[in-house]
Amino acid sequence: QVQLQESGPGLVEPSQTLSLTCTVSGASITTNSYYWSWIRQPPGKELEWMGAIGYSGSTYYRPDIKNRTSISRDTSKNQFTLQLSSVSPEDTGLYYCARVVVDAYEYDYWGQGTQVTVSS
Repeated sequence: QVQLQESGPGLVEPSQTLSLTCTVSGASITTNSYYWSWIRQPPGKELEWMGAIGYSGSTYYRPDIKNRTSISRDTSKNQFTLQLSSVSPEDTGLYYCARVVVDAYEYDYWGQGTQVTVSS
């Protein structure tokens, strides 16, 4: 059974860097055919894809946040991490990590989500 678990601070001050980690169990993040994504949902809005890291370590980002987004991984811990810099209250929301089946471009496993609030 594949499980994903997000972790990180629930409160971040404006202009600071948000850092979240997704710990994966039951599957390796280096197995081909899968990408590992970060998705968020601002209050009252749709889910929005933020970026992903592939099995080879290649990264992909949403264009409008690319300049302040970084996704990395620690293969020894089977974790991948999101860093979002210069946050503002507009970055408040539920943050999810999820696995993507590359061929089908479908999400097959999700974390439970973690609430992040940007506020002073």
